[in-house]
Amino acid sequence: MTRQILVLNGPNLNLLGTREPAQYGHTSLADVEAMCKAHGQALGHEVECFQSNWEGALIDKIHEAGRLFREGRLLGVVFNPGALTHTSIALHDAIKGVEPLPVVECHISNVHAREAFRHQSWVSPVAAGIVVGFGVDGYLIAIDALVRKFAPAA
Repeated sequence: MTRQILVLNGPNLNLLGTREPAQYGHTSLADVEAMCKAHGQALGHEVECFQSNWEGALIDKIHEAGRLFREGRLLGVVFNPGALTHTSIALHDAIKGVEPLPVVECHISNVHAREAFRHQSWVSPVAAGIVVGFGVDGYLIAIDALVRKFAPAA
């Protein structure tokens, strides 16, 4: 059965390609979304992408993802929470509230090689896995991980 994958992006990721290109590269969010959709399709899954600069919109989307997962319509979530990674207990609680929905935390840069405040993640303790530091290819790695670990065998 084909199930959807949600690729969720948090604050400032709408600026990909123009914001700190030395850190995040020149690939736009639209390019990342197109890559993810094509990759998911090649693996037999539809990919929906959503970005918001608003914590509440991300929480609502996680709650919706939990419902879709329980209905058997969603395989899991690839989530780059941006700076909310380091500050949002509310995102932690939202993900924990929809367990066992698999959420793969994804970061373009290696957050552990950056400023000390980026070393703490409130998302990691409730994530199924974490992909960091592989640039935008990390999204594809995370999609692969969801499919390999959580998709039922054909």
